[in-house]
Amino acid sequence: MLSVKTVVEAVQPHLVKWYTILFATVLLYIVHRQIQIYKITRKYKCQDVKYVRVGFLGISALRQLLTALATGRLLEFFQKALKETSDQNTVALYLAGVRLVFTLEPENMKAILATQFNDFALGSRHTHFLPLLGDGIFTLDSHGWKNSRAMLRPQFSREQIAHVKTLEPHLQTLASHIRKADGGVFDIQDLFFKYTVDTATDVLFGESVYCLRDGTVDELPPHDEFEGRAEFGEAFNVAQRYLAKRSYSQSFYFLVNPPAFRESCRKVHAFARYYVDKALSLNDEEIEKKSQKGYTFLYELVKQTRNPKVLQDQLLNIMVAGRDTTAGLLSFTLFELSRNPDVFNKLKEEIYTQFGHGSQEDISGITFESLKKCEYLKWVLNEILRLYPAVPINFRDATKDTVLPTGGGPDGKSPVFIGKGTTVIYSVYCTQRMEEYYGKDANEFKPERWAENRKLGWAYLPFNGGPRICLGQQFALTEASYTIVRLIQMFPTLTSAYKGEQSPEKMLHLTMSMFDGVPVTWK
Repeated sequence: MLSVKTVVEAVQPHLVKWYTILFATVLLYIVHRQIQIYKITRKYKCQDVKYVRVGFLGISALRQLLTALATGRLLEFFQKALKETSDQNTVALYLAGVRLVFTLEPENMKAILATQFNDFALGSRHTHFLPLLGDGIFTLDSHGWKNSRAMLRPQFSREQIAHVKTLEPHLQTLASHIRKADGGVFDIQDLFFKYTVDTATDVLFGESVYCLRDGTVDELPPHDEFEGRAEFGEAFNVAQRYLAKRSYSQSFYFLVNPPAFRESCRKVHAFARYYVDKALSLNDEEIEKKSQKGYTFLYELVKQTRNPKVLQDQLLNIMVAGRDTTAGLLSFTLFELSRNPDVFNKLKEEIYTQFGHGSQEDISGITFESLKKCEYLKWVLNEILRLYPAVPINFRDATKDTVLPTGGGPDGKSPVFIGKGTTVIYSVYCTQRMEEYYGKDANEFKPERWAENRKLGWAYLPFNGGPRICLGQQFALTEASYTIVRLIQMFPTLTSAYKGEQSPEKMLHLTMSMFDGVPVTWK
């Protein structure tokens, strides 16, 4: 019988041999990798970006980040952290072993989103967002994204955007809620989120879910109940809050998967499936007949695919854009207008001059074309989108070794090497508040700044840029413009009841909104 010592003596030479081979392989890879990096950095004259130390695995920094997210101060956290740790607009750090580069430089955003588009991808976003949004235009890369965009692009033609009259019935229900407040304080943001669910489902599904018809105002015809209808709005909010946490947790995203998140996703999916199944029960002739009565997003998609999963995922992806971005834009607009009476009065004057005070004849004159000619309204919306962009922070992962044009060296002006797999974070919110581009009053709400013919380039990026620029930006701007015009015609004395700080706390789901709502009064 062999002793342990004999076995060890027999195996040891082989172990030494394999350890030597493994060590040599690793060493050769490291040397080869360093040579690759050296060649690229020398060719493009790259210099190191400043590193920010965040402790072991960045766990402490991640905890602070998630606390800031939960309290509505994440954007201020980023601004403060960058200011305190560096005098540069581009820094690097390690979080859970992953190298992150954080940049505010417009030239870097241009490279990531346009000129070097193929060097970057959404990376882990698909995994982060998969439980709710599946395989849609916001979660896919490469061919999947191209196919989604080709499928959805026709749905945002000028002809469809121009149909502003479909908004009026929903606006009347919104007005009923405002009148119901009878001079008391109410949260207009909550109403906007319900309003945009109603308008979005009307266009997307062919019938509205009528969230505003909640039994507290008069004009309430009965509506068919089905699983997920009554709970959709809240479930969608909850699910998106967890998606935001998953996204900012980066490699630790799998820890954010509680029962409340899974249940919210189930309710949202049940809601979408109801409409998808309803559309798929129709044959081609019935679909065509319904399409002739008016445009419906779902019916147009069914003409291209009858795959229920594809339909569900694309509808939910567009629902995020159709509801959240517009609701956020409207909320921040009313927040600033209601506490800036001079701006509010200037906008009123323009609206009354262009569109009257709201008679039936006046309303018929509000069109896609006439809204685009409303100059001061455009300035107001531009300024809101500057201060409160819908997606304030975004991520991209490098698909190969590449170089960003600026951010390295002592002065932060040299090119920066970005290794394959590096996550690059860019913040439109921070860039659009930089004095370098907007002056000393960059943090002030000042629509008049848009009277100047500003050449901001990539320093103004509220709808992203490059090939992935937002398909629905004109759709959102048109809906927001029409809604603001009509609200001012009906409620010219809306005033702010906000008692918080000058810089409000902000909620970050997949998009941004006010953390504690927008309290206003009307008499």
